[in-house]
Amino acid sequence: MQFFADTAVLTEIDQLNKIGLVDGVTTNPTLIAKSGADFKEVIKDICSMIRGPVSAEVASPAYEGMVAEGEVLAALAHNVVVKLPITVDGLRACRYFADKGIKTNLTLCFTANQALLAAKAGATYVSPFIGRLDDINLDGMELIRNIRTIFDNYSFDTRILAASVRSANHVTEAALAGADVATMPTSVILKLAEHPLTDKGLATFLADWKATGQSIL
Repeated sequence: MQFFADTAVLTEIDQLNKIGLVDGVTTNPTLIAKSGADFKEVIKDICSMIRGPVSAEVASPAYEGMVAEGEVLAALAHNVVVKLPITVDGLRACRYFADKGIKTNLTLCFTANQALLAAKAGATYVSPFIGRLDDINLDGMELIRNIRTIFDNYSFDTRILAASVRSANHVTEAALAGADVATMPTSVILKLAEHPLTDKGLATFLADWKATGQSIL
């Protein structure tokens, strides 16, 4: 499973890059607003740091605006993925970009039917929001499993990008459910390496090594 960093903070992306833990980046208007940076400039900066896909979201709710904005975003860098909402206008814009060979990420997916529509419209990625479903007592992982079954049944190329990932358990469950990608905050990616028994074991090893009085260097 690929890991995408759900952030617009360049220092976080650089940190993950240095340890080889980022395959791509997703952004949204909320993350851009929090960064305080110019939207197009921060997208260009991220694209220069990342070889993989970088999702940049349109702001218009209407088809014509989505197409106009998406073309501007796609021209910023070769690895921009135009992010669109799963609405009728968003699906129409998805087909427009798919026909032009421009990659898309259909976001705010909450049902298997929405994912099916995204795949039929030619989406590169579809982003089911598992955490937000959990918030209203629905099973986000069941949605991932259902989408995986549907896509496999019909050999759709659209990739399942698990979004609204909030914990290490979410990552494990999404991987088991068959998600192709998980996008998550930097803090969640780093927490995947943590375990109290690892910390305890390392402390013991270091103490034992110190007691030998030896040095490797």
